[in-house]
Amino acid sequence: MPDMNAPLKPPLSKRQVFVRRLFSFVVLWTIILSALFSHNELISDYVFLTIMVLLAGAGLAEFYGIVDKRGLVSFKYCGIFGGVLLMVGTFYHLHGKLGLTNSPARVNDFETSFLILFVLGLCVRQFVSRRNTAGILAISTTLFGLMYVPWLLNFIQKINFFQNVEGHFYLLYFVLITKFSDTGAYVVGSLIGRHKMIPRISPGKTWEGFGGAIVVSTLASVIFVHLAHDHMPAMNTMHAIILGVILSACAVIGDLIESLFKREAGVKDSGHFFPGIGGILDLLDSLLFNAPIMYLYLRHVLHTQP
Repeated sequence: MPDMNAPLKPPLSKRQVFVRRLFSFVVLWTIILSALFSHNELISDYVFLTIMVLLAGAGLAEFYGIVDKRGLVSFKYCGIFGGVLLMVGTFYHLHGKLGLTNSPARVNDFETSFLILFVLGLCVRQFVSRRNTAGILAISTTLFGLMYVPWLLNFIQKINFFQNVEGHFYLLYFVLITKFSDTGAYVVGSLIGRHKMIPRISPGKTWEGFGGAIVVSTLASVIFVHLAHDHMPAMNTMHAIILGVILSACAVIGDLIESLFKREAGVKDSGHFFPGIGGILDLLDSLLFNAPIMYLYLRHVLHTQP
């Protein structure tokens, strides 16, 4: 039996949590990016898919756990199963193994069709439910979970497998710029942060940190584009500055959105996947909303496609 008189371990400081989360993020994405840049197509494609599916499944489980703690209802297992199917289906469409072409329009048509069928499936699930009388709520929370985690994560796949460009480099760029935003916000906010952004949601976020996120990310963006210009010929300094500002600002917003969910549910971390640090969503929050922005910029500004 545990010693009830043993002193409790002091909680981790904000700095310790940040360092541990950053370390976990670096390890995770080192594995993903190492697989992506492998010359073995089987490794580069299917290790990437496996990790994406695991992130989507674990992230969805954490989201539905937050829903439960909030006292709401959801069709948890239907949502996780649907999320995995969405990730796998998009992967095979991007490879051209489902459908006639792997064009962005074809992939988007698949996702739209999937979401329609998913909603219909949730309605059928409610029809056969004998205990749940909050059908609208259960369908809404389940669908939102699918949209928030796997659907947004799917844009990472779309960046990686974008036609006629070296998508691996755009993916590496997007991940680094997003995380430089987190680092800039933490460092500048810790040093000179005085004015709180939205204290009712995230007491630690300051306007000074927000400015630091933009400056650090934009500087990192310009440097990366200069060094990798041969692999990203459509990018120039103007695009680097625009994307640096947009991605850094949206990374902070993505972090605030997850903080809003956790605060409403009365939890500090989204999960306990990383003991003492948090869950998958705590590592992905700033990436989720940045992925579609990077993809849309890549598709409609840098490389116009139907």
